[in-house]
Amino acid sequence: MSDYKIPSGKSLRVAISGRSGCGNTTVSTLLSQLLGVKLINFTFRNLAQEMGLTLPQVIENAKTDDSYDRTVDTRQVELAKKESCVLGSRLAIWMLKEADLKVYLLASEELRASRILNREGGDLEEIKRFTAMRDAEDTKRYKNLYGIDNTDYTAADLIIDTSKHLPEEIATIILDELEKRGLVEKA
Repeated sequence: MSDYKIPSGKSLRVAISGRSGCGNTTVSTLLSQLLGVKLINFTFRNLAQEMGLTLPQVIENAKTDDSYDRTVDTRQVELAKKESCVLGSRLAIWMLKEADLKVYLLASEELRASRILNREGGDLEEIKRFTAMRDAEDTKRYKNLYGIDNTDYTAADLIIDTSKHLPEEIATIILDELEKRGLVEKA
């Protein structure tokens, strides 16, 4: 991969969204490193750690307490507005209206579950059940809280099936699009 830079005097905000196990964190991290910009990826998992709760507890609490979502979403957007960055989150492409490029990552439920299993361990069937429940809860909450349908990703400038590409290839696809749009240049 070539090294890229943001043109002098410009800023860049890339929003990357996808459901759990799509490679969102991996791709966002890689892209932020390649661009030399801040990665913003504050999630329910991070909030759970801050609060001394488990992820399932936070998800359960969020069903009846909007403050969990609003805390995560508000913090991310505020951070992203401050400087050039890659924002990787479930709602990045919808919440960060100022994003210069919005990318949505796709993967099958089966692949997502196997990635989560590789990352966290556990039982594949239980991961599939938990992930399906989490997807449904996320969709319901996002519609109720923000009027966002996270199953409609037409807001994205790029939609990438992560089952067809390695993370490095996905980063290259994104970098090529950024270069095509004049948002980055080769160093």
